[in-house]
Parts: sequence; C-alpha cells; structure tokens
Amino acid sequence: MPQRIQRKRTKGWRLPDNAVIVSRPSRFGNPFTIKDAIEAEWSEPHRACAENFSEWIRVGTEGGWYEETYRIGKQVLDRRRILADLHLLRGKDLACTCPLPKPGQPDHCHAAVLLKLAAQAAP
Repeated sequence: MPQRIQRKRTKGWRLPDNAVIVSRPSRFGNPFTIKDAIEAEWSEPHRACAENFSEWIRVGTEGGWYEETYRIGKQVLDRRRILADLHLLRGKDLACTCPLPKPGQPDHCHAAVLLKLAAQAAP
C-alpha cells in the first residue's frame, strides 16, 4: 500500500526506492503556501493548504475561485498537468517535506490528497 513519507534534508537521508518527490519544486507541488495561510490567519495552516489543494484539484475553475495555473517564482503549477500525470504516482510512495501526522490524526498534506487520487487513476 503506497504511503506518504516525510522528505528529509539531513545528511545521509535517501529517497526510498519506489518513491516520488511531490514537494513544491516538483511538477506535483502545492501552490498554496503555509506563509499565505498564516497571513490569512487560518488557525491550522497545514490543513488550509491541503484543503485548498484538494479543492483546486477536484473542481478547478468550476467553482470560480481557483486559477488553472499558479506561479510561485519561476515555477508554474498547472492543475491540468498534475491530473494528466497522476498515473505516474500510482503505486508509489510520495515524499513531501510536511511533517507526518501523529498516529490517529488526519494527514494535512497535499501528498495525502495525491495518494488518494493516484489510487483512483486508471493504470
């Protein structure tokens, strides 16, 4: 069963086999930032970012709120590209820098959203 793993930047840490990095610099990054959630005074910024990502991927521009693409510096995150490439994540562990949830707690990371979507993607 694919799972989310926390990407580390410590000496000696290696990405496990069969894992894909989905943090922001990747094509699967989350355009919604913790900084913006804090500035918007969300009480749970990680949760807000994951929920915004989930809604953006699920409904896109249909709700009238989200854009198809977001630019963060030079990087462009495109909802359509993420959806088209979900098959690349199917059966893979996903690595992001977000902290892992405590046992029994919900996972407020966009990688958890991607895991569910990839499991539903056609092989």
